[in-house]
Amino acid sequence: MSATLEPRHVKAISRNRRVAGADPEKRHQILEGAHAVFTARGFDAASMNDIASAANVSKGTLYVYFEDKEHLFVALIEREREKQKQGMYAALAEEPDLTLALTNFGSGLVRLLTNPFALSAHRIVLGVAERMPDLGREFYERGPMQGAQQLAAFLARRVEQGELAIANAALAAAQFVDLSQSTLMRPRLFNAERVPPSEDEIAYVVGEAVATFMARYGAKKA
Repeated sequence: MSATLEPRHVKAISRNRRVAGADPEKRHQILEGAHAVFTARGFDAASMNDIASAANVSKGTLYVYFEDKEHLFVALIEREREKQKQGMYAALAEEPDLTLALTNFGSGLVRLLTNPFALSAHRIVLGVAERMPDLGREFYERGPMQGAQQLAAFLARRVEQGELAIANAALAAAQFVDLSQSTLMRPRLFNAERVPPSEDEIAYVVGEAVATFMARYGAKKA
C-alpha cells in the first residue's frame, strides 16, 4: 500500500521546489559565466556552448533561463548597470541642493552610458531591435525610460517646492538626460571615440547641462 503525503508535506515540497528558470543562485551562476565569456571573447565570438561550459551548467539549463545569447547579454548589462543606477537615484533622493542633485545624477548617468560594456550592449540591441523588437523594448524600458521616469518624479517634487517652473516634467527630464550626455555618448556609441570621457570632461559637460536647464526651468524669484 503506497503512502499518502499529508497536506503539510505537500506544501513543504512545493516551497522547496524551484520554479524552472527562477532560481536566483543558478541565474547568478549563469551570468557570472556569461560575463567571463563575453569579456574574454566578445559578443560575436561567444556561443551558448561556451557560456554553459563557463557557468558549469548544461546547455538545456541555460536555455531554461535565457532563450538566446542576445537576451542573456541584455540581462547581464542590466545587472551591471543596476549597481550604478542605485547611486544615481540616491543622488536625487538624498541631496537637498537642487543643482548638486542634478549634477550628481547627470555625472552618474554619463559614467553609466559611456561604460564600455554598456556601449557594447547598446550597439548589440540596436543591431537586433528590428528583428527582435521585444528585446529592444525591454532594454529601453528597464534603462532609459526608467531613468527618465525617476528624474521626472524628482523634478515634479521640486516644482511643488517652488524651486522649478516646469509644465511638463517628463519632457524636461528627457531634455536634461540629452543635455548631460551631449558630445560624450554618441561619438563613443559609434566608435568614433574609443577612450572613455575623463572626469574633467564629464564635469564640464554636465555642468553646462545643469546651467542650461536651470536657466530655462529655474523658478524666478520675485
